[in-house]
Amino acid sequence: MAASVVCGFSALRPERLAALRLAVEPLTREAFAPFGSVMDIDGAELRMINGGTTERYHRLAVSDTDSEGRTIVSLFRGQPRAFPFSIAMMERHPEGSQAFYPLDKQDWLLAVAEDDSGRPARPRVFRASGVQGVSYGRNVWHHPLLALDDVSDFLVVDREGPGLNLEEYFYSEPFVIEAADLKKRDKP
Repeated sequence: MAASVVCGFSALRPERLAALRLAVEPLTREAFAPFGSVMDIDGAELRMINGGTTERYHRLAVSDTDSEGRTIVSLFRGQPRAFPFSIAMMERHPEGSQAFYPLDKQDWLLAVAEDDSGRPARPRVFRASGVQGVSYGRNVWHHPLLALDDVSDFLVVDREGPGLNLEEYFYSEPFVIEAADLKKRDKP
């Protein structure tokens, strides 16, 4: 039987590779709702402030931290990923939400999963435009930052404070994102 090698992981038969292949969905508020919020000015509440000189797109996301933590703002610089790409692990933050907003207006990917008895289920992958950010809800399984074509900067809002705020899970068999699945599709 024919075998394929994916990103340095063990050889897989084509039928197994097909079962592990992840579709890439366009990022919409509705599709992402189980995992958090999409930060996008389309459809957001607009308030004119500062004597009418500034447009405020109000409450795109809410920062959720426990009482012992504090909200911090950081800059993350993501390196572009090569495809095919294997989703071998997921992480979550039990003490607070985590928001990412791209600064370079470049498309990027995000992978999230529902919780299945304390472990991440099969991931879902979304393609975000360069003007869409997300806020992962507290305790939502997600993959670390996935920049696409170039080095990309992101404004990140998350929690700092006491307690363990990172849990990682490594799948026994990685899921795969193929380059052919990265093409842009219209939003549903």
